[in-house]
Amino acid sequence: MSNEELAYDFSPLIKVYKDGRVERLRGTDIVPPSTDPKTGVQSKDVVISQEPAISARLYIPKSSTATTTKSASQTKLPLLIYFHGGGFCIRSSSSPTHHNYLNALVSDANVVAVSVDYRLVPEHPLPAAYDDSWAALKWVASHSDGNGSEDWINRFADFQRVFFAGNSAGANITHNMAVKLGCEGLVGVKLIGIVLVHPYFWGTEPVGAELTTPAAAREYMAGVWRFACPSTSGSDDPLINPAKDPKLGKLGCEKVLVCVAEKDVLKDRGWHYSETLKKSGWNGAVEVIEAAGEGHSFHLEDPTCDNAVAMEKKIVAFLN
Repeated sequence: MSNEELAYDFSPLIKVYKDGRVERLRGTDIVPPSTDPKTGVQSKDVVISQEPAISARLYIPKSSTATTTKSASQTKLPLLIYFHGGGFCIRSSSSPTHHNYLNALVSDANVVAVSVDYRLVPEHPLPAAYDDSWAALKWVASHSDGNGSEDWINRFADFQRVFFAGNSAGANITHNMAVKLGCEGLVGVKLIGIVLVHPYFWGTEPVGAELTTPAAAREYMAGVWRFACPSTSGSDDPLINPAKDPKLGKLGCEKVLVCVAEKDVLKDRGWHYSETLKKSGWNGAVEVIEAAGEGHSFHLEDPTCDNAVAMEKKIVAFLN
């Protein structure tokens, strides 16, 4: 057998060879935590768990460091827990795109952020990323009494104003963590809202304009999910198709913002999610905003374009 024989080819994300070799085609570059020269946002990396290996990058805005000399009763800031995208198989909390995005968002929204670094497939098939994300949330929650291991969270985070957000596969994780929180609770945490940017949901039956989506694109979306979650029942697994989840109405937050992009193959899933959520018995408020003429994750590729700036403003308002 030639060592060039492919077992899986999900270009432009990842290739896996029959000899077990994994080739990530993008999303492998990393940047260290820093004090961002443009915004003054500080970041640092923390280990949440050694085994399994779970870490996070924490961010605090310039405003919090300016007030560090004040008493402990200083104004606390909303707490944003962020889950990066990348098809469950690429990128990390150290990826430049996500790092730069969070520097800007933390500065503009004046929030504390925790960017979760979960284990990736195929080395760690789902549900590893979900398990890691929940473990990270429990670790964050351990600071709600002000006595956690991480000083920044103890001092600056308001646990009565917690938000989850993510893009693509990270938006999928965001949704599933909010359902789990709604069903099981998370002591000390009041989840106000979640932001789903270009969420990776799918389903066996086409919705909206998916009827005209090329078969190859539909198969790619279904295939990435089967690759990420080998134990899945398929594209109607509630983890990838919330419309099939009897627990959807238990979503554990008061409001949801869904961001979709006109030219994204996943666009109609975002709209469908909103419609399904409204009928689920959940009594919160959901809003969808659509960026005209844009593709998947456009805001990470070109964060200063008009549509990205408009989306950022909307998210900032949602977090405040």
